[in-house]
Amino acid sequence: MPTDAFNNFAKLCAAIVGSPWAFVLAVVIVMTWVVTGPQFAYSDTWQLAINTGTIIVTFLMVFLIQNSQNRDAKAVHLKLDELIHGVQGARNSLIDLENLSDQELEVLQQQFERLRKKG
Repeated sequence: MPTDAFNNFAKLCAAIVGSPWAFVLAVVIVMTWVVTGPQFAYSDTWQLAINTGTIIVTFLMVFLIQNSQNRDAKAVHLKLDELIHGVQGARNSLIDLENLSDQELEVLQQQFERLRKKG
């Protein structure tokens, strides 16, 4: 399934680019770019090279980061739903809160604030 392949790819990429070695590589690339500035007389092409590279990397990373955050959020929601479901006395209506409207969430937040102030 293409979704599984993308998820596996995204996890692998996130692990690689989130590593200390990836950061060191990025620093080396930037330092190389800075050092070569005088050789290229700080030309527009010299600036365009780093700008294009960073824009492309940033553009692609946005999708990988969003995929990772979506998966993590979904996993946390499912774990919390299981805890709510398993705890006697807990309100099962709190399961799937992420599907409520902003107004419904605001009302629920106010209810919890009142409970906190009472306790």
